[in-house]
Amino acid sequence: MRAIAGWLRRRAENVAAAMLAVMFCAFLVQIVFRYVFGLPTGWANELTLVAWLWLVLWGAAFVLRDRDEIRFDLLTSLAGRRTRTAMGVLASSALVALYLASLPAAYDYVSFMRVERSSYLRIRLDWLYSIYVVFVVAIVVRHVLAVIRLLRGGAPGDADPIPPPGAP
Repeated sequence: MRAIAGWLRRRAENVAAAMLAVMFCAFLVQIVFRYVFGLPTGWANELTLVAWLWLVLWGAAFVLRDRDEIRFDLLTSLAGRRTRTAMGVLASSALVALYLASLPAAYDYVSFMRVERSSYLRIRLDWLYSIYVVFVVAIVVRHVLAVIRLLRGGAPGDADPIPPPGAP
């Protein structure tokens, strides 16, 4: 199972790298068209914005590891193991509850946006914003797995449900 999770994580990193490449190429096209040819490129700007939106939410959902996030752990570093575990369970449970509470409204809004299209690329906005629903579901799954790992005695500082390759 760990091998499959590692393979999926690497593919998610590949997708993120591809989105970053698309964003970079669209940005270069914008520069060349604007400053060399004197032509505006609204489509390249829109492509850059769409790639950025997807890159951030995709990366947060599937690429970013728990230990890679920036945290202010002043209080947790002072606490003992059991208190840190309780804090981790409480924080992850709160995130699960909040994201699950927001999921129906987010899904309704994304579904409602099917009637609109983006200005230049004519992408249906429900497709464009669907990454948010994917993000919410992935974060909920990740934090449910973190709670399970913590309750089973996992280390409080390492609650990531998919550990890096080679980790015990």
